[in-house]
Amino acid sequence: EKGDSGDIGPPGPNGEPGIPCECSQLRKAIGEMDNQVSQLTAELKFIKNAVAGVRETDSKIYLLVKEEKRYADAQLACQGRGGTLGMPKDEAANGLMAAYIAQAGLARVFIGINDLEREGTFVYSDRSPMQTFSKWRSGEPNNAYDEEDCVEMVASGGWNDVACHVTMHFLCEFDKEHV
Repeated sequence: EKGDSGDIGPPGPNGEPGIPCECSQLRKAIGEMDNQVSQLTAELKFIKNAVAGVRETDSKIYLLVKEEKRYADAQLACQGRGGTLGMPKDEAANGLMAAYIAQAGLARVFIGINDLEREGTFVYSDRSPMQTFSKWRSGEPNNAYDEEDCVEMVASGGWNDVACHVTMHFLCEFDKEHV
């Protein structure tokens, strides 16, 4: 059987003195770094909004490119920047893109939706299928003249199928985690 605990022994010898802390210098450096991070964050926000004119959500950044290009060239231009043509996959993204177009004073831009591979089967430019969300204008898509395989968004947020060879401004989309 286990017996009672014994008496507490005498304290051990004192240890060696520690290295004196230069904590005030470290605290000062960390405080300065915190200030710099805050300033850089504010400056970056200004650059994104005022200079680059981008719009963003929690996960995406959108850039309106004011160069007139055909659909395929617009997609290549977005890919060259590390993104894709803008793909409105829900009401929030669609509304943000529409407001961006309207604020820029544009009537229409190319977005990342097409039925180039299979007539009538529209997919996003990342090849993902359109599932639950769409914003077609009344009577669209109508494949007018049998040659409307690309999609534009108008300033109200509605979609319309258009010919891919016309030129217009376009919206690029970027994943924040890949920027």
